[in-house]
Amino acid sequence: MSSVANRIMKRISENAGEGWVCAPRDFLDIGSREAVDQALSRLVKAGKVRRIGRGLYDQPRMSAVLKRTAPVDLDAAIAAIARRDGIHVMPDGMAAANGLGLTNAVPARPCYVTDGASRSVEIGGRTIRFRHASPSVMRWAGKAAAPVAQALRWLGPEASRDARVASILRRRLPNAVKRDLAKNCRDLPGWAMPLARSITSDETIAS
Repeated sequence: MSSVANRIMKRISENAGEGWVCAPRDFLDIGSREAVDQALSRLVKAGKVRRIGRGLYDQPRMSAVLKRTAPVDLDAAIAAIARRDGIHVMPDGMAAANGLGLTNAVPARPCYVTDGASRSVEIGGRTIRFRHASPSVMRWAGKAAAPVAQALRWLGPEASRDARVASILRRRLPNAVKRDLAKNCRDLPGWAMPLARSITSDETIAS
């Protein structure tokens, strides 16, 4: 096996415990793009690396629960796409609301909003949808309170009149997320700002 392949494999193995997903550009400090592509191809053929989508790879891991090869870590795959393509990505509003316990609705397929182009991507046999979102939405990318902003946008103005929404979020959100929401609430739709203030009014969140 070439030195390029060995160095790539070493880097993948060092991160594999976290379910790391990588792309060729993650190894361009090791060799040229052509050399990296050839090394990854050889590693896939040798069964040391798994190709999970176009230009995306991970190291196969065994699931102690499933007693078979573990599925792709979807969050890691999305992070790899964002890193590879130089874009920002966030879960869509329904997924965010579900994760926060504000709805039982589950997206039929994983969907994300992005400042990149709208498209569908195959990852580990699953179709992932990316939908282009406006700058006002993507302004939340990378912020601790991004899921809250996404969930509120999806719920719509009715959320401001539903006492359960404020109660659930006040109870469930960590103080760090509340602080971030308070700091950035001006970037929410006008109807959501009073709701955000009611969620973050607890004195215990003060820095």
